[in-house]
Amino acid sequence: MDQTRWQRYWDRKSANYDAEIGVLDRRVFGDSRQWACSRATGEVLEVAVGTGLNLPHYPAGVALTGLDLSERMLELARSRAARLGLDVVLRQGTAHALPFGDAAFDTVVCTLGLCAIPDHETAVTEMVRVLRPGGRLVLVDHVASSSRLARGAQWLVERITVPMAGEHFLRRPLHLVVARGLTVEHRERFKLGVVERLVARKQVSSSGDPATPHDLP
Repeated sequence: MDQTRWQRYWDRKSANYDAEIGVLDRRVFGDSRQWACSRATGEVLEVAVGTGLNLPHYPAGVALTGLDLSERMLELARSRAARLGLDVVLRQGTAHALPFGDAAFDTVVCTLGLCAIPDHETAVTEMVRVLRPGGRLVLVDHVASSSRLARGAQWLVERITVPMAGEHFLRRPLHLVVARGLTVEHRERFKLGVVERLVARKQVSSSGDPATPHDLP
């Protein structure tokens, strides 16, 4: 896994990222950033914070730490935080090995990040590790569509986007979250099921029966 390659890629991408994702936010993802951030409480980690587009949407009173692979993305996020007057900790690092101890955060947020993190399974495992018992994992991403025709189109698009930009369209983080024992409290899909938003809670103890993948079409 060539982490240096993707770090360079996102460093280059940082200059135009806000304009490009802004179009998708308006046309595809809607209010997903506000939706995700409004569910954050306490000590919060945002994985793949990017240029800090989510920063204006967090509730007052949260203690926010943001992590990203790209230092140039983080430079833009720091500038955004300064303009907003926000006291935010922003760190460079990889989602494959989060530089935090176990059970360090009340909420972990990742919006539109797992589609491009090379090893998304390890990333989800790491997010769960740093969550405190009872903590929330909040995810928004584009996923494999609920439409067979659309999934076929996504498969074709991946022939280009995966080798070129590491961008996946047929992933489904929901199943990874459930497999790690979290309880899904809320989930919704729209735009032919391409966009999925979910909130899952880490169990306080090993008791209870989390939902299983076959419960979650």
